[in-house]
Amino acid sequence: MNWGIGIGRIRGIDIRIDWSLAIVFVLITLSLGGGVFPRWHPEWGAALSWITAMFAAVLFFVSVLLHELAHALVGRRYGLPVRSITLFVFGGVADLEREPDAWRAELWMALVGPVASLAIGVLCMVAVNVFTTVAQVDPDNPIDTLARLGPLATILAWLGPVNILLGVFNLVPGFPLDGGRVLRAALWGFTGDIYRATRWATGLGRAVGWTLIAIGFAMIWGVRVPIFGTGPIGGMWLALIGWFLSNAALMSYQQMVARRRLEGVPVSQVMMSRFVSVGPDMALAQLIEEHLLRTDQRAFPVVENGRLVGLVCLDDVRKIDPIERDRRIVRDIMTPASSLVTIAPGQDAAEALQIISRREVNQLRVVENGCIEGLVRREDILKWLALRSGNERIPA
Repeated sequence: MNWGIGIGRIRGIDIRIDWSLAIVFVLITLSLGGGVFPRWHPEWGAALSWITAMFAAVLFFVSVLLHELAHALVGRRYGLPVRSITLFVFGGVADLEREPDAWRAELWMALVGPVASLAIGVLCMVAVNVFTTVAQVDPDNPIDTLARLGPLATILAWLGPVNILLGVFNLVPGFPLDGGRVLRAALWGFTGDIYRATRWATGLGRAVGWTLIAIGFAMIWGVRVPIFGTGPIGGMWLALIGWFLSNAALMSYQQMVARRRLEGVPVSQVMMSRFVSVGPDMALAQLIEEHLLRTDQRAFPVVENGRLVGLVCLDDVRKIDPIERDRRIVRDIMTPASSLVTIAPGQDAAEALQIISRREVNQLRVVENGCIEGLVRREDILKWLALRSGNERIPA
């Protein structure tokens, strides 16, 4: 999905940032500028601590981007198109157009991310040694050693362990974390059944999520948990991560179930064959009065001589000044057929759902030999799934 704000492209992959990233940026900056760096460097002024903290937060997001970029490049190596990478509150996600076709592709794609984070962490720690001579290191007083570091070395000394921790955390076998995908790949290879492997990996992923939630609430209530410590802020953050992980695991499984049920089902079985089409020379005022106001259809195929020539929808009409609508016709504002995404009636409904999700549209035109046969909407597919498919047990 292409949510977020685009900030550039790397190797043809759109890089985007979600607004929620600001939450983590503020939290990291406050933690470092208001606590960690002043404790490491009591001689620093407030301005230097805050500026260093902001640079550290930016470099942390760069390291997360490199983690996701590693996934994307290995995915491309296995023939999986990657449209974008989005950084958000819980890290980042590479937008794959489809799931891997083989367990080996899944395995290497999942492994390379944590390996990239671990490599970044080790390189940062090695770089710190470049800025620190042996004479400066006091093993009995590490804080004194940190106090001798300059701003750049300080950033690296913080960034190294954080990336190592990020790499280790992502190896936790909780789907859809990288470790959970490694587990799914191994189970897939062992059983030869991606659906069974996904079910098992999802169950473990939800268990890990609920465990993190329980630990988080324990920390909020003052319990000191080994490794995690105690405190309401850390506990709330851990519980939030656990909630996100549990829901992400369930959502990933439900998407897999939907794809499985729709495999082999032609679009013609789920499409809406009764719809209203309009002519390209229809006046906008007539379109509004006779169709937009009197039906719940929001998009209308534009047909001329029996062939699809475009599409006009409510958003197109909204862009036209009300005063101008009396002088405009459908042809003036429609999206031409050459710019529309269409699907054939014999193609899989699973493919239709994937295109709808990937393109962030509500419906597709079903076209054969230039003639429109119907419309397939997200709600039509979901309705078919609800009415025609049997119950599928979701991992608890």
